Amino acid sequence: MLRATARRHRRKEAAEMNITAFMNLMVILVPFLLISAVFSRLTILQLNLPGESSGAAETQQVLNIEVIVRKEVIEVADRGTGVLRTVPIVEGAYDLKGLSDYLQLVKSKYPDNTEATILLEQEIRYDTLVKVMDTVRVFQVPGSQWDMAELFPDVSVGDAPT
Repeated sequence: MLRATARRHRRKEAAEMNITAFMNLMVILVPFLLISAVFSRLTILQLNLPGESSGAAETQQVLNIEVIVRKEVIEVADRGTGVLRTVPIVEGAYDLKGLSDYLQLVKSKYPDNTEATILLEQEIRYDTLVKVMDTVRVFQVPGSQWDMAELFPDVSVGDAPT
């Protein structure tokens, strides 16, 4: 009997935990997550969505630019007066160069205005939204390959009226 109880005590000894593989994983995973978090922050574009209380701020501004993207045309409009310019499709694609040229003209007349609203029809593709948003926000400085100047950097997105 003495031997049976001694065997039980030997079996109940605590086993040592091997955490070497877990520590190796943490050494690799933590720097990777920190690096990827910094780069993902650089690619996020902050949008200002219109809210319920934006009515008072709208009366103070002179011009409220709306870029309405439809299947067959892009319309540049003022919220108060209506459509200012229509940019048709050229060779089966949206004429983003024509849109940029007109927005540069508008920006030269209203240099303090930084807000624009992009309104989309239901069937518009996401990559079209991104291209139009980039066109509304900045333009390439003539004579320079890499310099960009801002047009209307404060962009809001919504549904186009029917």
